[in-house]
Amino acid sequence: MNTVRSTFAAIFLAAVTGILPFTASAQTTQTTAETAEVVLSPLQQAIKSELKTQISSTPSKFAKKRIAAISDYYEQNGFSSLWLKDNQVSDRAAAIVRSIERAEEHALYPADYAVTALQQAPDPADTSALAAYEIRLARSLVAFAQHLNAGRVSPKTVTRENVIYPEAIAAEKILQDATSTSNVVAYLRLLAPHTPRYERLRLALASYRSLAQQGGWEQIAEGEVLKPGMEDDRVPALRKRLAVTGDYIGDTTNPSIVYDGDIVDAVMAFQKRHGLEIDGVIGRNTLKEINMTIEERIAMMEYNLERRRWMQDDYGRYYVFANLADQVLKVVKDEKTLHAELIQVGLPYHRTPVFTDEMEYIEINPYWNVPKSIAVNELLPKLRQNANALSSQNFEVLRGGKVIPAYGVPWGNYSKVNFPVRLRQKPGTKNALGRIKFMFPNNFNVYIHDTPSKSKFDKASRFFSHGCLRLKDPLKMAEVLLGEQGWNRAKIDATVASKKRKVVKLEKKIPVHIAYMTAWVNKDGSVHFRRDVYGRDKILGKALKKVQS
Repeated sequence: MNTVRSTFAAIFLAAVTGILPFTASAQTTQTTAETAEVVLSPLQQAIKSELKTQISSTPSKFAKKRIAAISDYYEQNGFSSLWLKDNQVSDRAAAIVRSIERAEEHALYPADYAVTALQQAPDPADTSALAAYEIRLARSLVAFAQHLNAGRVSPKTVTRENVIYPEAIAAEKILQDATSTSNVVAYLRLLAPHTPRYERLRLALASYRSLAQQGGWEQIAEGEVLKPGMEDDRVPALRKRLAVTGDYIGDTTNPSIVYDGDIVDAVMAFQKRHGLEIDGVIGRNTLKEINMTIEERIAMMEYNLERRRWMQDDYGRYYVFANLADQVLKVVKDEKTLHAELIQVGLPYHRTPVFTDEMEYIEINPYWNVPKSIAVNELLPKLRQNANALSSQNFEVLRGGKVIPAYGVPWGNYSKVNFPVRLRQKPGTKNALGRIKFMFPNNFNVYIHDTPSKSKFDKASRFFSHGCLRLKDPLKMAEVLLGEQGWNRAKIDATVASKKRKVVKLEKKIPVHIAYMTAWVNKDGSVHFRRDVYGRDKILGKALKKVQS
């Protein structure tokens, strides 16, 4: 997935060195290394021995795979040193160590790459120590570069709901490039995402870390729900707290305990940044978000930088992007938002997965083919009590592709394991999919569609669906997407009014990116956070603690 990012780094390498990306050079070395007449120097022999020892002593499957790839590269190059010159740490190696020392700029940790050991130059007279340093630096470099390029952990190993597959640059390629470039620091930086989205969050993380060093912010005491116009002794402390994050820009020395004016505006700004009800009322949810510690916010930013590394830099010239944590969908063209709207996403027990696919067609006045899980778990109990229980909602029963009467089915004889029919809801105002659906066929039976449950869009938290993305204004989205191929709103409305099912194939498939971002920074510099409703931050945090280089 991150091949574009890796290719960009390769282009940079060629530009600054005139060296083509790694192809046949190692092949020639391999032939030399395998020639029986070659005699290894003491350092080469020590490097070979150190590699063998580290492969056998590394318990982690991923770390073992990494060291094995490093060993292959060294073998191809006759076990010659890459980072030592006259038994001293080379300038190139020192530059790599300096980059690792600054790993926290990317929410990576120098300690994960044995930076303390790398900062201690080995004894030039101790061959074993030189070999150990050589391989330690190679391992740290490759791990650091791969983590920059595609994340510290594979998303699919964190949770099966992450259905994205970033591919980090290969260890052999990293070693070849890092020994060829004239600017290894710049080369490493180019392996990380080079997008405004990533960079804005990275800089905001640095700002929040600076705030943490200054003491962060104080907690606001519990108390009764605070509404505009009320008096409360907590108001002065509230001014100071919201000034730290830039929501309040007034006088922090104001002793007034009246909750009104600019402090109410500051709370509303805070609520907007955190996806809360924007009413200026400080209830349980708003106070909880205000009292999240700066350390917790920093952790959220780090998790989301990791997620950014999983994602491709280029979403496409024209695409749909949905953030599940924010419950907002956007249609973007040339990095300008053409349409944005609120969505409803999967309930916590019907969590919508993270994945990318392509929208292929739009269906107006669709049927709803009820998934078997919903049919047997939610509708079958109703049909057992009354065979016609669903007829008023325009459901029909199909067997072998043919519609059959519901009253003729012995519903009491069926269960989850032997359900022989299919349930379908006909087009109409009661249809669960509403008037239109946007199809990007996938293995999860997830798509974007209208819904008759419009009142639920009034909620700040909109986790209501079985996993699909429900739109508040689907006809507007159809107008935007189909406008690319000559449709206008009048034509869409007329097709809907016909009540006849119509499938409109898109002339060009549109990428659909479904993500889960609980922290990000907008173009205006505002830092946004969302509740981790699916618990994915917590799961990711545990996975990151197990990373080995």
